[in-house]
Amino acid sequence: MLRKFNILSVDRMTQFPANRLDSLLPEPSNRGLGRLARFLIRHRKMVGLFWLAVAVVGIALIGPIAGRLTSTTTFPGLPSYQAALAITHTYDNGGNISPTVVVVTLPANERAESARGRDALDATFASLNGEHALRVVSYPAVNDPRLVSPNARAVLGLVYGGNNSLTSAQIAARMRATAPPGVTVAATGLTALYNAPGSGGIGVIGEVALGAIGALLVLILVFGSLLAVVPLILAGVSILATFLLIGAITAFTNVSQLVEYLVALIGLGIAIDYSLLVVTRWREERDRGRTNDEAVVVAMSTAGRAVAFSGVIVGVGLLTLVLLPVPFLRSLGYGGLLIPLVTVIAALTLLPALLSAWGPRLDHRSRRAQRRHQRNAGKPSRAWTAWTRAVIHHRVFAITTALIVLVVLLGAASGLRVGETQPTSLARVGSAEQGLRILQREGFPVGVLSPIEILVPDRANPEALAVHLRTIAGVDTVIVPTGPAWQRSGTALIDVLPSAPTSSAIDNATVSTVRDTVARLAPGAQVAGDGPAEVDIVHALYSRFPLIVAIVALIGLLALIRAFRSVVLPIKAVVLNVLSVGASFGALVLIWQNGYGSRAIWGIPATGVVADFVPLLVFAFLFGLSMDYEVFIVSRIKEAHDAGRSTDDAIVEGLGHTGRLVTSAAIILFLAFAALASGPEVPIKVFATGMGVGILLDATVVRALLVPALVSLLGRWNWWLPFTHRAKQPAVEK
Repeated sequence: MLRKFNILSVDRMTQFPANRLDSLLPEPSNRGLGRLARFLIRHRKMVGLFWLAVAVVGIALIGPIAGRLTSTTTFPGLPSYQAALAITHTYDNGGNISPTVVVVTLPANERAESARGRDALDATFASLNGEHALRVVSYPAVNDPRLVSPNARAVLGLVYGGNNSLTSAQIAARMRATAPPGVTVAATGLTALYNAPGSGGIGVIGEVALGAIGALLVLILVFGSLLAVVPLILAGVSILATFLLIGAITAFTNVSQLVEYLVALIGLGIAIDYSLLVVTRWREERDRGRTNDEAVVVAMSTAGRAVAFSGVIVGVGLLTLVLLPVPFLRSLGYGGLLIPLVTVIAALTLLPALLSAWGPRLDHRSRRAQRRHQRNAGKPSRAWTAWTRAVIHHRVFAITTALIVLVVLLGAASGLRVGETQPTSLARVGSAEQGLRILQREGFPVGVLSPIEILVPDRANPEALAVHLRTIAGVDTVIVPTGPAWQRSGTALIDVLPSAPTSSAIDNATVSTVRDTVARLAPGAQVAGDGPAEVDIVHALYSRFPLIVAIVALIGLLALIRAFRSVVLPIKAVVLNVLSVGASFGALVLIWQNGYGSRAIWGIPATGVVADFVPLLVFAFLFGLSMDYEVFIVSRIKEAHDAGRSTDDAIVEGLGHTGRLVTSAAIILFLAFAALASGPEVPIKVFATGMGVGILLDATVVRALLVPALVSLLGRWNWWLPFTHRAKQPAVEK
């Protein structure tokens, strides 16, 4: 009889409307974050003044701090990098600096091998002879027929310079000044293509402004009042505080310029995410009749706890970047760690003070909006409630549909290739892009833009080594120039010109064969160049990638077990996060590597590969941000379940309250990454695309479809935690 009574009681309780369960919701707490909130409310003026001071100092120092960030990328310990340093030390040029490639075209009636043609070429290249800082190889100097175009009218030249040497445009202009009438000169190169006109973009401030404007529009729709400015205030303060800490780090180590983009745009998105969660919960509690300060305390005890867990998980995911043997990625790890941690601190201190002091005044709405709000006060979203009930009712179909989308994208991700973006995808305008077109038009291989340089010791025979290198598949030609510019201090340089770009799989095989041949025939020789560097960098980045994934997944799993008091829910969350990140990789393959979206959206041809650092950064950031949404949704589901709801009703309750919030947060983050993608640098566009598409996929296919369906399917198993006494559970699950 008692068992029947318990079942009947729970069944009836799950039929109660939301307002009948208000008594089961958390009361203002005097422990943990609730206690902190009460302290902050009592000292809100001091809290406000502290963060105001931080903002003022941040504004004053943001310029000097940005000036201390570095664009130099070093790879200490990598064989290609050490070889490049040795070349630069011995010859004062080349090394890590890609050469300028010049194409000299003779008039229609001239040929390169004719006497008149050779005189014209000698006169054109003569303008570079007096530049001791330059190292030049050309057809007139080495007589290699592979440096002549198929129609015999155009010849190729490579000009190596130092850090402060002439640009490709300056080299072309100098050669034109001595070229005979009718001779044309075009110049290009990897450095010139990366720095094509417009490469500066609108800058980090402009991109943040674009992201903030888009975020403000979404926040106005969400709040319908001046509360929309509160998340932006928190974002501004958090970004400035993070920059101050970045400035402190620059006193001890180099920090990449990329950090300022990540801090500004990801900081904007994360701060708004956390603000939305806390402010929305504060508003709900006020609608239930709590006083303003009580609502702040409850919001901190519930939503604030979710924010704290989310921030730690995001920070840990980014901190794992310090495991990589690449300084610039380590600096991204330091900066990435600071973004969520500073934002969490600001959200848990500044937000309670702001809401206590100004919340009710900022929440003033028009009469029409107020009437609409009163009708829906404290209730879950009707649209999200209806959606969630439909997903639960058709949960097998929902799971199947979501998995089909993810599996298709994961299939595309299986073809992911990381490397350096193809030269043909780097620039669309400018003299360097025109020079690349002329290079291709004259029939020269694009691989000449990234030659492999071999520093040969005096005990080796460069000519004998070159004979063997010319037989390697994928090598267009091998050049062994003579003279003091190419033979110095008991060493000699050999230039290997590949026939394909360094980003291609064929060229990677070519690099490996060249290295093996050099190691066998010329012990002590060193191999440098864009191709060897890319091979070394990819190996350095991804040799520890499985370890990074394992660490992030394990720490996320342990944190979620503590947060959800369950084993099943955290395992599900980690698995779904990995699937979500993998799906974003598939989107990158389709959009950029295969070019299905890059040409349609940006007018950029397929990159052939995904920029080497992008998958690592996308995983580190997206895994944590996706976990944010998981924590936001499941925390609310668990709260409803602990209050006596059945699993299905708890899902409806939780997603009904958080679905709109998560969707709005995802749209805001997407807009932030869309602003980042507005810049001209192709690798940054690729990164922003991966993050933006990944966020939308996660918020829709995963969190809005797959999560409620799976949680419903698992039923009571969601709350399983072995070896621990559980709090009271509903007596029956639907």
